[in-house]
Amino acid sequence: MQRLSPLDASFLHIESGSSPMHIASTAIFEGPPPGAEAVLRMVKSKLPLVPRYRQKVRFVPLELGRPVWVDDPHFNLDYHVRHTALPAPGSDEQLRNLIGRIMSQALDRAKPLWEMWIVEGLEDGHWAIISKSHHAMVDGVSGTDLLAVMLDSSPDPERPAPPTWEPELEQSSVQFLGSAVAERVFNPYEAFRSARSLVMRPRRLLSEVATTAKGLTSMRNLVIRPTALTSLNGPIGPHRRYTWARGHVSDVKQIRGALGGTLNDVVLAVITQGFRQLLQSRSEEVDGRTVRTLVPVSVRKGDQQGSYDNRVSAMFAELPIGLEDPVERLHSISEQLKGLKESQQAVAGETLTSLAGFAPPALLAAGTRVALRMPQRSLNTVTTNVPGPRVQLYAAGRKMLEAFPYVPLAGQVRVGVAIFSYLDSLNFGITGDYDSNPDLDVLPQGITAGLADLKKAAEASRG
Repeated sequence: MQRLSPLDASFLHIESGSSPMHIASTAIFEGPPPGAEAVLRMVKSKLPLVPRYRQKVRFVPLELGRPVWVDDPHFNLDYHVRHTALPAPGSDEQLRNLIGRIMSQALDRAKPLWEMWIVEGLEDGHWAIISKSHHAMVDGVSGTDLLAVMLDSSPDPERPAPPTWEPELEQSSVQFLGSAVAERVFNPYEAFRSARSLVMRPRRLLSEVATTAKGLTSMRNLVIRPTALTSLNGPIGPHRRYTWARGHVSDVKQIRGALGGTLNDVVLAVITQGFRQLLQSRSEEVDGRTVRTLVPVSVRKGDQQGSYDNRVSAMFAELPIGLEDPVERLHSISEQLKGLKESQQAVAGETLTSLAGFAPPALLAAGTRVALRMPQRSLNTVTTNVPGPRVQLYAAGRKMLEAFPYVPLAGQVRVGVAIFSYLDSLNFGITGDYDSNPDLDVLPQGITAGLADLKKAAEASRG
């Protein structure tokens, strides 16, 4: 039995009928599709490497403690691994529509919080795996690690018989409630002991306080500077649209080498053009405007690699949609992100998340729910860039060709963008609230155009 961290628990607390909080990826493979038994054998052989896949969430009565992970005594792999097929011709649009429908459905909290959909009938004999996991279980980076674990690094791997699994005996309700209350009693001592350890090392204490204060000041400025009103924000419903854009890591490296900036700067610059074109197509003002995006930042340390809980904080970037020239947009973002790193926003965000562990769980849950229901004038969208596997992956002997990420929506954010790299592919997965984004395909068109414009500028700069 393992208790969820405050951040992991928050993804359960903010979930609602209109905001299912799962992340996902869709991996496309060369054909022909394998049989159902071959896929089940592959997944079953990997389950010992990911214990969370056979665990469910158990909530503490009256929210007197954070939820815990416990073994599911009724775990059934056939429930989690599902098969479906697209009608001919099996186009990208049909697959994206299917993804939108699957992502509109919340995961069953009475079972382990994941599903895997095997989709046959894609064009060119291809097939896909849609992998869906609750955000309480994984963040973007550990979700990428999980993808690499569940798939194979060779087309014909050895598959030794997995050891027999026996679920741990689940505590009775009385025992379960008692352990939660006992932990709350002893937790202040652990907090005091950690604080005392810091006081004994004053230089480290002063450094951490100064760094966090600097970040908090930067974050406070965001709250007192609300963003301009656009159609990117407003009430959202339970249904989702999903679309994507394709790019290449090699093109981004060429742009970076010729025009400067980092890979992430280039990615944000092309997304900026996507939002600019989307708002222009809606006859909304863009001159002198920015779109403020939350940029999740991994704070996973070296000794935390391989764990599948959430280790993520955030920075807030202003996408300069008011700038017409693509190179100016790139340079503007580069200078801004350089300043954001110096402002220590991500460090402050992580500190606030850690401090949430001191709050009674009922208060934490209530506070998170209230925050998501407040007018969110400080944020327009979310943009998450996750580096994926750099080696060729396989499923049931078939080569993985490309993959597209999915980011959930919450609060009053109507559009989110996730970026995933795999070998030389750099793919953008775009989530939209269904009712307020009938024109969502304009955004990936703008991203594709933004990448082409920067590549053209890069080639021109080299003569």
